[in-house]
Order: sequence, then C-alpha cells, then structure tokens
Amino acid sequence: MGAVVPEVFMRRLAVFLASSDGHDPAHAVLAASVGTELARRGIGLVYGGGRRGLMGVVADSALKAGGEVIGVMPRSMVEREWAHEEVTELLICDSMHERKAIMAERADAFVALPGGLGTLEEIFEVWSWRQLGFHAKPVGFLDAGGFWTPLLGALRGIVDSGFLPASTLDDLAVASDLPSLLEALEHRLHSTSRPARGESPR
Repeated sequence: MGAVVPEVFMRRLAVFLASSDGHDPAHAVLAASVGTELARRGIGLVYGGGRRGLMGVVADSALKAGGEVIGVMPRSMVEREWAHEEVTELLICDSMHERKAIMAERADAFVALPGGLGTLEEIFEVWSWRQLGFHAKPVGFLDAGGFWTPLLGALRGIVDSGFLPASTLDDLAVASDLPSLLEALEHRLHSTSRPARGESPR
C-alpha cells in the first residue's frame, strides 16, 4: 500500500507590492480587493509590514475583513515609523535579507502586485529560488490592467535569447484577476512535479 500524500492548502500568501500609491488610483482599488478577498477565503496575508502606499491598503482591507495579516520589517524601518502597528503580528528583523527569508518561510506562495524596484527584487528572488530547487512554493504575477505585460514580454525575449528556460517562464502563474491567479497557484501547490530548473549556479 502506497504512502498517503497529505493534502496541501494555501494557508498564507506573501504579497509583494509598492510602499507608494502610484499615479493610477486603480492600483489602490486592486490592492484593497486583494486584501478583502484573501480574508474572505481564510488565506493569511504576509507582506512587508508597511502602513503607507499599496502596502498599507492591502493590509487595512484584509484587517477590516477579519483576515490575518503578518508584517515583516527591518528594525531600522520600524524606528522610522514606517511599520503598520495594527497588524495581527509584526515581526521585526535586522536586515532586508532576513526580512525576505522570514516572509518566504511564513508563506505558501508568492504574488507580485504593482510596485517598483523592491517589488521586482523580492519576486525575482523567490522565483529564482524555486527555479533552482531551494523551495517548491509557487510564484505569480497579478497582471491586472496589463501592468506586468511589458515585463512578461521582456522575459519572453530572454527565453528566446536562450538565457531562461521556457519551462521556467511557463511555471510562473499569471492572471489578470485574483481568483484565477489563486487557482493557478493552488494547481502548482498541489502538483507532484518539481519546479522547473535552469542552469546550475556557478
């Protein structure tokens, strides 16, 4: 008799997004809808712990809807009063490296909403970790309004140039709405296949 494989559920989702509002009010509307929907589904939010910009919006909306919100922030940023003091749990660390490691440990999957350099750095790091086999947690982009479409096109160009395996790009979950993206992440979370692997690190 074969071993019983335990069911895997998405308990918490790490969301990377901007600490500013951006120019388009639709981004704040999107962040609010994400926080509300995660709470409605009983999925905890793991994020960077900020109270401003889209970070504050997603946290506030999740809290208002009764959801769990875990913020992670370096001590130096907390001392600058950037932290959201009303989250369910605020984890204070010593560095940005530790912050990302804690977020990766606490979450079952990762998603990028609109953001800038910090958002890109965070989502690309956890994606590369998956591609190299350091974890098997799925990674996705919420491409609402086509925000990430230019970036995804650039990534396809990198595939065409031979610097990124097509399987790695295909492994990325992409959707224009949160329910579809969560479904894609759940599918990858339940998959028995290992994540795509690229070149070995040198």
